[in-house]
Amino acid sequence: MVQDIIAQFKERFQQDPIIVRSPGRVNLIGEHTDYNEGFVLPAAINKEIYFAVAPNQGHTFRVYAYDLQQEAEFDLRQVQRTELSWANYLLGVIAQLQQAGYEVKGFDLVYGGNIPIGAGLSSSAAVECGLAFALNHIFDYGIPKFDLVKMAQMAEHTYAGVRCGIMDQFASMYGRQQHAVKLDCRSLEFDYYPLDMADYRIVLCDTQVKHSLASSEYNTRRQECEAGVALLQRHYPQVNSLRDVTVAMLEQHQEEFNPVVYRRCTYVVHENKRVEEACLALEQGDLHSFGEKMYASHRGLQHDYEVSCPELDFLVDQTHDLEEVLGARMMGGGFGGCTINLVKLEALDAFTEKMEEAYKLQFGIQLKTYIAELVDGSSLAETGDL
Repeated sequence: MVQDIIAQFKERFQQDPIIVRSPGRVNLIGEHTDYNEGFVLPAAINKEIYFAVAPNQGHTFRVYAYDLQQEAEFDLRQVQRTELSWANYLLGVIAQLQQAGYEVKGFDLVYGGNIPIGAGLSSSAAVECGLAFALNHIFDYGIPKFDLVKMAQMAEHTYAGVRCGIMDQFASMYGRQQHAVKLDCRSLEFDYYPLDMADYRIVLCDTQVKHSLASSEYNTRRQECEAGVALLQRHYPQVNSLRDVTVAMLEQHQEEFNPVVYRRCTYVVHENKRVEEACLALEQGDLHSFGEKMYASHRGLQHDYEVSCPELDFLVDQTHDLEEVLGARMMGGGFGGCTINLVKLEALDAFTEKMEEAYKLQFGIQLKTYIAELVDGSSLAETGDL
């Protein structure tokens, strides 16, 4: 595929490109905590978007989306949102660079990859981070990596219309091979935790569904969390986000809460605690305890935060009695996408077979499974790898 992208670039634009790779991500635990200034534990994975890119000496941005087989051309002197939804992720990054005072000269791009769309593996963040990284490189801006992450996040807010937290872009840019990275979404401090997967593998089970609720409910959850914070601030002025809230605070004022808002806040407060406990389990090499936290996370997402769906719940339920599975939960925004599972290496084939069979029987849908390896974040592609 990478060779095809390079060939396509040379044929279209008659010059040699540089190649950038930008990975998707999994989130091991810490779901919907990022926009509440909490903790998350993501990792970059070996599902990636590749960018062939080079300056073109003009004022235009010419792009070919390899996977969609669509092309477009834009005047960089008047960048604005477009009807082409796939192009907005790219234009949003360009707009952020321009707003920060960087001159974006004309360039050509062919990009494509193997991140399954709609599986909750953050293909959009991979696109935004990859382009930000590539433009920073070819135009020699010297922008620090963290600033690129923030620009990629703002591109998603302003051009794609999703008020995402910073986790996806951070994980895509800051991933490290064989490590998960714990990010404090308030201070933006982070620590790497080695994930010794010698006898286990991360397996993603892709439901192949994306319910239309996903984006509207995402924004609703943010509002519900903000409502909980506003209520608690009346009693505790030091509360700036759910990060500052304890279970005791919630319980003391339970009767003042709308019951739904109470459940949302309860989930987030517990999930933050789970991330810290999960990191401790990794430090101690205790994957069994880590897996239990994953199951607890799913229960909270299913019953308190209510962002799961029958397909995700079914897949998690199927694993409860399987000795070879340490933990499973839904991952990502919810209402479809993947479950993430910690599965014994020797039982991989039996596990995928069992899950595919059960899922087909229940929903009539062919389950897709992916084994995720943990890789480095956005970088120039090593030509030897291509």
